[in-house]
Amino acid sequence: MSMIDKKTPRNIKCGPIVAFILRYFVMIFVVVICLFPLIWVFVSSFKTNMEILSSAVTLPQTLSLKGYQSAIKITRLDMRFVTSLIVTLSTTALSIVIYSMSAYVLARAKFKLKGLIFGILISSILIPTNAMIQPVYTVIKSLNLYDTKTALILVYTAFSMPMCLFLLRSYFLSIPAELEESAYLEGAGFLRTFWSIMLPCAKPVVASASVLTFIYSWNELMYALLLTSSECNRTMPLAMKYFTSMFSFDYSAMFAAVILCVLPTIVVYVILQEQIMESVVAGSVKG
Repeated sequence: MSMIDKKTPRNIKCGPIVAFILRYFVMIFVVVICLFPLIWVFVSSFKTNMEILSSAVTLPQTLSLKGYQSAIKITRLDMRFVTSLIVTLSTTALSIVIYSMSAYVLARAKFKLKGLIFGILISSILIPTNAMIQPVYTVIKSLNLYDTKTALILVYTAFSMPMCLFLLRSYFLSIPAELEESAYLEGAGFLRTFWSIMLPCAKPVVASASVLTFIYSWNELMYALLLTSSECNRTMPLAMKYFTSMFSFDYSAMFAAVILCVLPTIVVYVILQEQIMESVVAGSVKG
């Protein structure tokens, strides 16, 4: 009994220390695994092709911008960047405006078949995007929108519907109805209540839906390749395909193009990170 009594306090003291070490070891390991490829690509983008081929893990001898210059010159990344920015920002703005109003109606208004309508709209997420290639292409051609930015904006806005509706409607349902009742007592109408009270309250989930829509629209490749043919309407992901198929030997330019392609999504996430965390915390508490 004396030996057990002597060892018990030592085990009690060692337990939290071991748990602390394991927890932070796992966190650091995950961070390194996630960030190392991006950091390696970023550092390699400032190297010359010879430096990359001679040693992939060393630092560049001099910070060379030839990779970025080659990337912009070969694939006209400046034009593609502007095109992707126009398409992505337009898609995000249009999706948030349309689907926030739709989600508010589906959450608060009372009418027949509301649940069925919401279920049909949400069930579109179960349809693979590959299965809709032919009908989407036929509709775009019949509307004379082929090889236009408008075609991409409409298609991306349609594909973001299930996600945006689900997130926004769930959050609107969690907002107390007393806020709307107070607004109605003050004389505010349905639209004024939505724009002035409900939408500002839903700012965290609006930020989350905006980021997800932005990332999807920015990175989408298949429909950008299918619905466009001219260089002025090609987006950034197509530049990556262009590099991997024709200029795979120019590693510095390829890495520079990768950095330019992923940089906007990182910037958007960093800017809206606080709102996204508020949405996650609010959803976990209210759920």
